[in-house]
Order: sequence, then C-alpha cells, then structure tokens
Amino acid sequence: MSVIAASLDEALGAITDGIMLAVPREVAGVPMEATRALIRRGVKRLHLVALPTSTLQADLLIGAGVVETLETSAVSLGEFGPAPRFTDAMLNARIRMLDATCPALHAAFQAAEKGVPFMPLRGILGSDVLKFRPDWRVIDNPFANNDPIVLLPAIKPDVALIHAPMADRAGNVWIGRQRELATMAHAAAKTVVTVEKIYDGDLLADPVLAAGVLPGFYVERIAVAEKGCWPLGLPDHYAADLGHIAEYAKLAASAEGFARYLDEHVYARRAA
Repeated sequence: MSVIAASLDEALGAITDGIMLAVPREVAGVPMEATRALIRRGVKRLHLVALPTSTLQADLLIGAGVVETLETSAVSLGEFGPAPRFTDAMLNARIRMLDATCPALHAAFQAAEKGVPFMPLRGILGSDVLKFRPDWRVIDNPFANNDPIVLLPAIKPDVALIHAPMADRAGNVWIGRQRELATMAHAAAKTVVTVEKIYDGDLLADPVLAAGVLPGFYVERIAVAEKGCWPLGLPDHYAADLGHIAEYAKLAASAEGFARYLDEHVYARRAA
C-alpha cells in the first residue's frame, strides 16, 4: 500500500474516537484542512495534546465537541483575544484540562521519543501547576542530597497530525526548521501528514534538503492538502489570513455564531 493516500479522509483513518492526538503550535505547520475534515467525520472524545500551545485549531475542535481532554500550555487567538470556545468550555466544565508548561510538554515528548518512561525537569518546582498534576512526581535526586526534581511521565500519542511543505512518494517528509515535528513523530505510534505537494524525487538523496527531512519509516499516511494550514500560515510559504481569523473571533464569541461559522467554513467545504 502506498503511503500516499488517495484522499484526506483516507489518510485520517487512524484518528478515531477516544485516541490521544498530538498537534503542533501555530508556527510549526498546523493541519487546518485536516482539522475541518475531522470535525466533518464526527470524531469524538479526543485527548488533544498541543505541543506546546494552540490557537484556532484547538478552539475549533473544542467548539465542535471533538475534545474530551486538552493537554497544553495555552490556547489563545493572540492579537484577536481569548479563544472563545476554549474559554466557554472551561467556564462550563465541558472539557477536562491538564495544565502544563512548554518545557514540561517538550520534555514529556522527548521521553517517549527516547523510549524511557519519564523525563526529569527542574524549572516547575515551586509552581502551582504541580498542585493540579498528581501524575507529575517530585522525588529526591538519587545522586545528590536535598535536591528535589520533578519526573514527567512520557507522552506517547496514538497519532501525531502535522502539515509540511512537501513529501516524496517514499513517505519522506520535508519539515525544514520545525524540528519539534520530528519529536512528535518519534513519540507517536503513528504520524499522519498533510503536505502542500509531492516532491518528484528522493528528499533524502538531496544534499540540501536531507537535513530537514522526517524519514518515511516514521510516517503512516500522507495526503496532499494545498494551503492546508489556512487560515493559519505556513512559515516561509504563506501568511495567515488575519481577516478570516478576525471574523472567526467575532462569530465564535457566541454559540450561535460558532454554529454559523461551522456551517459556512467547515461543513460547506465538503461539497466544495
């Protein structure tokens, strides 16, 4: 079976109800076309891990009722204000929130990447976040006296979902400078990728491109989705559609407006 899927829906087949799904931060290649497809498919009860923060993607998935548990450091629309559906879900206890910090999430993914059960971290000692994460353990450093350290359990997603500029037919994906995408793929059981285009050749054989390639043996399925980050941007390729994000922020401020947004910009795209 070719790693290149015949359709986006086919590529997303590994993302089913109740799994742990990892997605990247806004400037690393957010798979927004795939996000809309997941909403149309009616996927539910996801444990969504955004490494280490999220914006429109998490807000859209939460508002559509896809997310049961959210694990991240922050969800915000940035200059457009708070993420409205995330805020509403938190105020009304519609989702389970696992508060984290950026270094903690990166460390937990690195533990899974290395195949170890936990990763130590020092910087969150004394912070209130430890009160709300009983799964984060404070122990005494076994190699020193009176030196506490936090142990973070490895985060091992069922699926990592990312967007990248291109892939070749062998499944090698060019991620460029976005190296946390490689960490996500190493940590996850499966990685599904949407790309702008298919590269005609072997990415790993190109001496200029090879250093920025995620090898195909980490990749489960690939689907072409041109402008797949829209309305968010893809670094070095296209900018975010700020007008559209402003429209989203305005509509999503109410449940009725959010439903209208889904009708116009998510469900209507199935027929487009």
